Amino acid sequence: MSLRGLILAVLFATGLGLGWSGQSTAQTTSDPPQAILTIDPERLFADSLFGERVVAEIAADTEKLQKEFQRLEADLTAEEKDITEKRATMAPKDFRILADAFDAKVQEIRRTQDAKARELEGRLDQERAAYLNLILPILGELMNERGAAVVLDNRMVFAVASGVDITDEALQRIDATLGDGKTQDAAPQE
Repeated sequence: MSLRGLILAVLFATGLGLGWSGQSTAQTTSDPPQAILTIDPERLFADSLFGERVVAEIAADTEKLQKEFQRLEADLTAEEKDITEKRATMAPKDFRILADAFDAKVQEIRRTQDAKARELEGRLDQERAAYLNLILPILGELMNERGAAVVLDNRMVFAVASGVDITDEALQRIDATLGDGKTQDAAPQE
């Protein structure tokens, strides 16, 4: 059986195939419990107050790093020009010592700047992981309320009935519970 066939079989077996369920619409006033729910994990982070804060902080730090790099680049260009101008008046051995020291300095600056850039990239991953740990109880509450057994990444689902995606509802609860995540005391209260 193909992956698509397996997914459709699971959907039909759980009563979610194309929105069908064992109950008629007239018998229920609210959505029946869904055994499977979906979320958009990218939106869940990016559109949350927590995610917006993290992205803004990292963007500001990235801009600072770029400005620092531009300043260093200008300083190194001026220093290289100065060394090049001194070459005509220096003994080759002395020039080589000066040039080697300059090259070592450039390499060290490059390593330092690369490490700072990697740290920023890693920080986003760390913040996402921390966010996921913080929102798991909230997603668990939504699962319990809906009678769900699983929450899937909606990018991995081929067909889904309406009412299964809980991204918007999850975002509202997450923002109400965590706020921007900067401090727990600053989180909005319901």
